[in-house]
Amino acid sequence: MTASDRQSKADHIRHILETEGDAVAANTQGFNAGRYESVADLEAYEDLKSEARAIKEDAIERLPDLIEDLREAVEANGGTVYLADDAADANRYVRDVVEDADGDRVVKSKSMTSEEIELNEALADDCDVVETDLGEWVLQLADEAPSHIVAPAIHKSREGIAELFTERFDPDEPLETAEELTMFAREKLGEQIADADVGVTGANFLTADSGTMALVTSEGNARKTVAATDTHVAVAGVEKVIPSVEDLRPFIELIGRSGTGQDITSYVSLLTPPVDSPTLDFQRDETGPATDRAFHLVLIDNGRLAMREDDDLRETLYCIRCSACSNSCANFQQVGGHVFGGETYSGGIATGWEAGIEGLDTAAEFNDLCTGCSRCVTACPVEIDIPWINTVVRDRINRGADAELDWLVDGLVPDEEPSGLDPQKRLFGNFATLARLGSATAPVSNWLADTAVSRRLMERFVGIDRRRDLPTFASETFREWADGRSTVANPEREVVLFPDLYTNHVQVERGKAAVRALEALDVAVHVPDVPASGRAPLSQGMIATARDHAETVADELLDHVEAGRDVVVIEPSDHALFQREYEQLLDADRYRALADGSYELFEYVYGLLANGASADALVSGDGRRLAYHSHCQQRTLGVERYTEAVLDDLGFDVVTSDVECCGMAGSFGYKQEYYDVSMAVGDELAAQFTADGVEDRTVVASGTSCLDQLGDLLERPSKHPIELVAPTAGTERVSGD
Repeated sequence: MTASDRQSKADHIRHILETEGDAVAANTQGFNAGRYESVADLEAYEDLKSEARAIKEDAIERLPDLIEDLREAVEANGGTVYLADDAADANRYVRDVVEDADGDRVVKSKSMTSEEIELNEALADDCDVVETDLGEWVLQLADEAPSHIVAPAIHKSREGIAELFTERFDPDEPLETAEELTMFAREKLGEQIADADVGVTGANFLTADSGTMALVTSEGNARKTVAATDTHVAVAGVEKVIPSVEDLRPFIELIGRSGTGQDITSYVSLLTPPVDSPTLDFQRDETGPATDRAFHLVLIDNGRLAMREDDDLRETLYCIRCSACSNSCANFQQVGGHVFGGETYSGGIATGWEAGIEGLDTAAEFNDLCTGCSRCVTACPVEIDIPWINTVVRDRINRGADAELDWLVDGLVPDEEPSGLDPQKRLFGNFATLARLGSATAPVSNWLADTAVSRRLMERFVGIDRRRDLPTFASETFREWADGRSTVANPEREVVLFPDLYTNHVQVERGKAAVRALEALDVAVHVPDVPASGRAPLSQGMIATARDHAETVADELLDHVEAGRDVVVIEPSDHALFQREYEQLLDADRYRALADGSYELFEYVYGLLANGASADALVSGDGRRLAYHSHCQQRTLGVERYTEAVLDDLGFDVVTSDVECCGMAGSFGYKQEYYDVSMAVGDELAAQFTADGVEDRTVVASGTSCLDQLGDLLERPSKHPIELVAPTAGTERVSGD
């Protein structure tokens, strides 16, 4: 990406933040809060997710056979099934159906698949096409694209919609309230539906056993679309097929809760078309005689069957289009799908859809907005590993890039990546090399990097935003400090403390504090000479380099595990790497051994105290007032509670932020094109930590990124909580004490 490309993207993001950001944030965060509340009341929530996942896995595995079963069922019912190869094929078929029906008007209920194939545009020359979903109709009037999978007009404010209606229709009375806008739209759309000849719907699910279609909606417009027309066309991707009607249960339980926080959506329609009910006459408010309603099911491939054969993109087909990944994503909450999205799909899962349907070029336009925080993984009702899909696609984008100086780059960089890799990604992916150089030449390196000339050059050539404070490298690394250090004699336990990249080279004091705290609890600490975890290259989509790091780290750490030592990790993102992403980078046995043998620092301290270690060995809080922010990956792993519990047990007065993300996300917050998104996310955390009663508390945070962001957001310093509870230097236990 060139400097001008970065500036252009930054300008676009800033514009969306200013014009759409408030509406998107209010709505997505409301949906997300509703999801938390709704699933809390759902018994066996995790079991339902696993059941839904198993059904989708089975369905995609048997998809060709299920499609044939579905065809037989629909045809036995009197309908027609057409399997379209791509968008053009599907549109041609639908145009033919409309022409045969002598259709002058087509009414449509909400369907992302019809958006994908651009059905409206394909029919526009032959008939009048009207969207009946309120949000879709608003966007049709405004000539705008959806910005959300479930709530397409989520970026539009009530005032903006009122202005649009006034401009287009000049109503007799001003439209101001949501109720007035809704009633006005209902009247206008009712007129359109009454005169329609053909109705087009999507399908949330299709059951192969009976040909039954499930439509899950909030407005009931899908029912009207079917009931008011003599010809019904359903457009759906092949991945919507599941084996049986009985399999619908977990999906109906999950889809509304996951998407909008509703226990169940307003309308759940199970239709086994052709529906033989009479056609409704809305003008006379009566039904006509029963008719032989024609039904056409257009099943669309458009890249899906190829995705089914792709080991890494296959999981995308499990998606039920609920939008939980979008609503839970801090970056999406700020910019919506007009930034974090492609030709059709938006949010974290959009990378898989757009890569499989449109291609890597489209996915590349927004893929970097996924920071791999993994919040979407716990939100997804079918347990899709969305961050991994984003990482794989990022890797493929990297490998598809071209470079003019291949001969110069090959063999001269310490990674396993192709020469065409974007310089920004190569820099951040090789941060371990930069950190070693920075520490070796500190403090000169720190002074040089922070000069105005250096900042301008870094922004121009690798896109490091000059407004962001840079890390300060320590001249003595954590490993150097720990080398040869005496440890506890006759310890209760032994641990290997993983020296993550930042602890080793930048935040050395938190590493020293961790050693002192563990030794005070009668634990012998070993700090191994081991390379960086691979988190940095993985975040840039440099999978081969990350795998190389993972193999080396596993070789070293598993020797300690086999020797009976526990692995303790200070940095939450590295702990998450061991617990989650290493499953993709290592063989199953080595991954499982390392995951089972490693612990987050405060998780381990909590376990020691719970098993008899004396809390008196640590520093008492004595009511000291703290404001604590946990790392997003601590939360997704469920280990943030251990830090809170230890601080509380030691007597600290702790207020914990309920803001789920600080916005920094490692290298993401340093990048010029994403700086404004990063700070917009961070503003919510800053507001909470500067509120009355919190503004004078000591700020503590567990993650490197969080500490960096808080340092830029607040006028007071922040620390890792281990620095508050560890004995001060000179008072810790040493060998022979």
